[in-house]
Amino acid sequence: MHRYDPARQRLAIGLATLAGLVDATGFVVAGGYFTSFMSGNTTRLGVELVERPALALLPLGLIGCFLAGVVAGALMLRRVPGRHKRVLLGLVAALLGIGTGGLVAGWPLLFLAASATAMGVSNNVFTRDGEVTVGVTYMTGALVRFGQGLAARLAGQSLPATRGYGLLWSALALGAVVGGSLCLIDRSLAAGAALFSALALWGFAFRVETTPR
Repeated sequence: MHRYDPARQRLAIGLATLAGLVDATGFVVAGGYFTSFMSGNTTRLGVELVERPALALLPLGLIGCFLAGVVAGALMLRRVPGRHKRVLLGLVAALLGIGTGGLVAGWPLLFLAASATAMGVSNNVFTRDGEVTVGVTYMTGALVRFGQGLAARLAGQSLPATRGYGLLWSALALGAVVGGSLCLIDRSLAAGAALFSALALWGFAFRVETTPR
């Protein structure tokens, strides 16, 4: 996080919020599975394979869609250097639009597949030399960095490399709260809010990449 200017940091925080919103909505729609938290799906996959093998198809499918999104995003990243953030976020918004339409039409599996693919794509937005620099859909690493920063402060030291990660985790948590709350009203409303947020982030990314530093 500390390597990026304030505008890109805000974009990362916005993406984490979107991930929380999409994941909470997917969790409700899928009945306990995730559209961005693949560690959770992997654990559920292992348990289901042992206890109820037929149910393992759903987490396996979500993992497959997420992986497909990562691969597609990484390939696209190579084709549009310098403007990949706006292109990838445009794809994220398009996929969430397809998912929202599917949920409204009564096709929850289409929503889950499109959302998981979108979250895979989104993890390519912040990369450097082929490696993810800010994970926007998973927060274990962010919490570790935040904890390391707290330890450094308790020891009377400053660790600039850990700044911003607590805020990143908070953003995902906030998105999850919003998604869960909207699902209590209407799942399609939560999906629509995710689509609107993705479109807003796409517009912001376009401005970030076209504004001189």
